[in-house]
Amino acid sequence: MTARPDPSQTPATDYIYDWNTVERRAPVVLKGRFELHDETLRDGLQNPSVIDPAIADKLEILHLLDEVGVDTCDVGLPGAGPRAFEDVLRLCREMVDGKLSTRPTCAGRTLVADIKPMADVTQKAGIPIEVMTFIGSSPIRALAEDWSVELVRKRSVDAISFAVKEGLPVNYVTEDTTRSDPRVLYELFKSAIEAGATRLTLCDTVGHVTPDGVKNLLTWTRNLLKAIGAEHVGLDWHGHNDRGLAVVNSIWAIEHGADRVHGAILGVGERVGNASLDQIIVNLKLIGELGDRDVTRLGALCDKVSKSLGVPIPINYPVVGRDAFRTGTGVHASAIIKALEKGDKDLADRVYSGVPAGAFGREQEIEIGPMSGASNVQFWLKYRGLASKPELVGAILAEAKKSDRTLSDEEIRVVVARLG
Repeated sequence: MTARPDPSQTPATDYIYDWNTVERRAPVVLKGRFELHDETLRDGLQNPSVIDPAIADKLEILHLLDEVGVDTCDVGLPGAGPRAFEDVLRLCREMVDGKLSTRPTCAGRTLVADIKPMADVTQKAGIPIEVMTFIGSSPIRALAEDWSVELVRKRSVDAISFAVKEGLPVNYVTEDTTRSDPRVLYELFKSAIEAGATRLTLCDTVGHVTPDGVKNLLTWTRNLLKAIGAEHVGLDWHGHNDRGLAVVNSIWAIEHGADRVHGAILGVGERVGNASLDQIIVNLKLIGELGDRDVTRLGALCDKVSKSLGVPIPINYPVVGRDAFRTGTGVHASAIIKALEKGDKDLADRVYSGVPAGAFGREQEIEIGPMSGASNVQFWLKYRGLASKPELVGAILAEAKKSDRTLSDEEIRVVVARLG
């Protein structure tokens, strides 16, 4: 093992052998060519357990999405009712008045009645809304709905044509794409593009697909667009997490041809939810594909969504969970402390963490519990400006060894006070 020459001159990453990059499928993802799309305020609110937030909360969420570099945001279904319409209008006006970089989209069925309110909002707010008009395309959905391919095609063309006449950009969304017959998809995609759609969204509506399926579907769709002379058409990926694969599927989607990936903060959405947009952001940051996006406010965004929608963040949730960067284990804490004593915060942030806390506005936290050592106690005292006397260290450690959990600050301070 080679000794580190100068911690201030050598980044900690130089001391990490990265197996992730050995014979990687692609040297980069799609540097500078993909976008991030948020569904928290639309698809996320379809979860039966969440709260539809007040407009003030939605506006704060919108600004935080803009701060972390989200390119587009589904601001709702304006055709769902008066409150939905007013909320969508207010959010769109905020994008204009606040000069936000995030652009609006709206979801709606392939019905003129759903798309007309989007045109009305566009006129009132003075900002173009991307129409995301959706309809089921899988044979199992067709069986349940008694739909023929021709009926789906006609409804799609009629809706797209109406939106185009209103001057709105159209994204054609096929629900359950990952379980749809390619012959049907060919017919629907070709007709949609001929009617004026400029984007397609491939949906894993029920969380069915695996990474292999993502690759196969994206490759097939890209080849189709090339064959019909429609390579200019944008391609979105919309995933759900029923098999726990939504985040990795989204990364694969970008690698295999998606221009934009969808997600919701904290993965909220129907059933077990959408792909977690925050986790997609974290992974793209670590891969080195987020450019100059500032993600230090990602935790504030997740906290706001959690409180506004009434969705608790699990303590072990990646990056923004309470325990993401906490340790009470002696061996782990000792390594972090030794790194800090070298004056190397970067080393301390990576020696026992695959995700650098500082990149996301967090820091490593060392606590005291039954699996702690003296170094944990010494660090805790030093961090709070208290003298690390052997008697005090021993008393706190003895208290921790009797406990069945990590001690709270209050419990530790009782011992400190008892010993004066």
